[in-house]
Amino acid sequence: MAADYSYKISPEVIQGDLFTVYYSGTPVGVYSAMTQVLSGNTEGTSLLTGLTIPILITESALDCGYYSPFDGAIIQKDVVTNFIFSASTADTYTYYVYNTSDEFKKFLELSTYTIDWGDGSPVNSFNQLTPASISHRYPVTISAYTITLTQTNPWGTNKVQKEIVTPYRLATITNPNGTAFFTSNTGSWSATPINYDFIFSGDAENNVSDQISSGYVTVPYTVSGTTQSRLNELAQYGPQKFIVGAPIIKNNEVFGVINNISPIYTAYTISNIDYYDYNNGETLYFIGSSGFTEDNTTAVPITKNSALQKSVFQAEIVTNLYIERGKNSAYERIQRLGEVDNVGDLINYGYGFFNVETK
Repeated sequence: MAADYSYKISPEVIQGDLFTVYYSGTPVGVYSAMTQVLSGNTEGTSLLTGLTIPILITESALDCGYYSPFDGAIIQKDVVTNFIFSASTADTYTYYVYNTSDEFKKFLELSTYTIDWGDGSPVNSFNQLTPASISHRYPVTISAYTITLTQTNPWGTNKVQKEIVTPYRLATITNPNGTAFFTSNTGSWSATPINYDFIFSGDAENNVSDQISSGYVTVPYTVSGTTQSRLNELAQYGPQKFIVGAPIIKNNEVFGVINNISPIYTAYTISNIDYYDYNNGETLYFIGSSGFTEDNTTAVPITKNSALQKSVFQAEIVTNLYIERGKNSAYERIQRLGEVDNVGDLINYGYGFFNVETK
């Protein structure tokens, strides 16, 4: 346990701070200011001389804890698929690549690796892990290349791409951490690559302009799915219940319209959403979405109650004390009197609701 010591240094606890002055011929003790105590001595030194503060040290070597020697196992933080490259000024056209994928993750034993040097040369198998390396010599010309390390496993394909330049002489690499790609083998996103910079800011840019969808995809994009039919909302009175091309007006605005009626489906639009009702009872909808926009996104700070700083889960209140306040109304009796016309009604109302005394 840590020991806390508190020391109070102020005029009222320092005996040497008491000075005698005479007021109307009577000696009076006066406490001086701390400024005078700390600088009122010769050449501006402190009046506090020989001041000592005793500190009791109760800790022993056991309180320092136990340590183990460093085993040298330093690896990168995210190493499911990754590599590093190096070169030297002695041979500025030869690059060395080290496969730093994590050898301690057992599921990576099912993975195979290939490396594409980006200059049109054959793709090499590269299953050795660091500290082993593989080297490649590029053509003697000033150029830029993209090295791609591909990991193939049963659930998908991972790729990490990093750019290099030749010759290697203090070259500036725009994205030294590379770009990561993942392509799933199964599911709805099969064969669709997903990529991001290996080190990226994520939500660090808390500006609305950086979060809107138009900065990442082309808008509007189509959102579709299945739903329930809304065709009856466009029904009209008269011999013909559904009329193609006749707009339905609600609140002085166009609510919807039937676009087409065919033997296979009925197409209509309600509030800018296109619906298709098929004969098998299925209804599909299609709508153009702009995702997050500057109109529907607001940047607000997220705050946390300081009393819950060390709480991981939401506080749970357990109690067996309940207060039943009832449902009494202060004006109930007055309101009930409005239903009484005479004394007889007053006596009989509500099986004796009113307490009537005969005197």
